[in-house]
Amino acid sequence: MFQRVYDVLVGTHAPASVRQFADWADCSENGAPQALSQLAEMGIADRSDAGPATYRRNPPYFRGKWVEQLAHEHTPAELRTRVDELIDEDRGFQERYGVPGPDAVIESETPDTDSESVHERWDELAEWRTVRRDISVLERAVRRAESMRDDRARA
Repeated sequence: MFQRVYDVLVGTHAPASVRQFADWADCSENGAPQALSQLAEMGIADRSDAGPATYRRNPPYFRGKWVEQLAHEHTPAELRTRVDELIDEDRGFQERYGVPGPDAVIESETPDTDSESVHERWDELAEWRTVRRDISVLERAVRRAESMRDDRARA
């Protein structure tokens, strides 16, 4: 049951009630709270006590796992190369939109008004945010990979 609740949690991004997790994981309403409580204690889940308790995956936990995976699978040089590529993409977005970041784009000031153009712009801004997130994660992975390399050299 714990594994089923964990698997459901990993696939969710929005907060959900214990009952919803129980339904999704096909387990009892008594078992789901225990598993969710354990996951929250482990830092894997976030619990919100506003109104009925809800749980959601803890994004920093999963970013940390991603950093570790990248650091184990790639050299610092490979990671730096990818960071440089993403920084170039970020600069391209800055030049295209004339602002320093995606949150500085004001939709009401954009010339495109048809729905297809608006959706394309939203997709581009989402991609820009993803580029920014990936730069941050990869920079952490570079530091972690360098630290692991240094630890191995000292051993």
